[in-house]
Amino acid sequence: MNDLKNKKIYIAGHKGMVGSAITRKLQSGGYENLVTRSLEELDLTRQEQVEKFFEEEKPQVVIIAAAKVGGILANNTYRAEFIYDNLMIESNIIHAAYKNKVEKLIFLGSSCIYPKFAPQPMKEEHLLTGELEQTNEPYAIAKIAGIKLCENYYKQYGSNFYSVMPTNLYGPNDNFDLETSHVLPALIRKFHESKVSLLNKGGDLEGGNNSITNNSVTIWGTGTPKREFLYVEDLADAIVYLMNKINAKDLYEQGLTHINIGTGEDLSIAELADTIKNVVGLEGEIKYDSSKPDGTPRKLMDVSRLHDLGWKHKTSLEEGIKKTYNWFLENYNNKSKGIEHR
Repeated sequence: MNDLKNKKIYIAGHKGMVGSAITRKLQSGGYENLVTRSLEELDLTRQEQVEKFFEEEKPQVVIIAAAKVGGILANNTYRAEFIYDNLMIESNIIHAAYKNKVEKLIFLGSSCIYPKFAPQPMKEEHLLTGELEQTNEPYAIAKIAGIKLCENYYKQYGSNFYSVMPTNLYGPNDNFDLETSHVLPALIRKFHESKVSLLNKGGDLEGGNNSITNNSVTIWGTGTPKREFLYVEDLADAIVYLMNKINAKDLYEQGLTHINIGTGEDLSIAELADTIKNVVGLEGEIKYDSSKPDGTPRKLMDVSRLHDLGWKHKTSLEEGIKKTYNWFLENYNNKSKGIEHR
């Protein structure tokens, strides 16, 4: 599989945090025949547009990093959009890839596909063994459907399509919007704005999953849920590694539908908040609003299969947070990146 550098590779969602990291990784690795399209150029929820694109471009390898994503508030508020948009994106791409004889397709899912009370750490075979977390059930169901599309296009047509399940991701190009972001980028922004508020001795800021009142930051929930976080540049490295290492049959013939990508390490939200607070340099207080939902108690990936294939993450959580905070500072007030100061 060393000839992939000569293949035409389409990265769906190349402007997002994940897609842009994968694109950078491929470019730095000497993959020059990359195909990308912005949302303005190609609406992936529109079947006619997707099929026309595949017929004209004929990509040989496809990586599906395009998705509608968000944190607990966005998932629970825009439930219909999260299931509809994600179902349309993955269905259109996977079917068009089959029709146009794509040689390899990798679909990126999410750790939320696993049951709310799945055994920890979560193994690949825990999929569909229990009820999902209700706050992000629509998104999870859409991602499960994408996994099953890949599996069954392989079983019926022999398509070399398979899925990978990243854990919680963060890094450059993350979404720092107060209403729709995940917990780690939301906390970076909140602690930064609290720091600025203290320095300026200004007023209060409100919004999203957390709130700031001068010298304190209030966080949704109890702070006890545990989460695993992977720096997005490490994810990109894993994707390219797996792209060259395995084919669909390597998973399906073992009875697997996907492979986990993560660090195999987790920490509580309270521990995460303390780490970010220290990186940002905030002197204020952290409070927890236990009247708000915690979400799934714990989500830790079992990444033993990935380790057995020879890949492990390289970036520690603190190092990754520092890099992400530096990126945030460089791009603060940049409305095109969804982190405008409101």
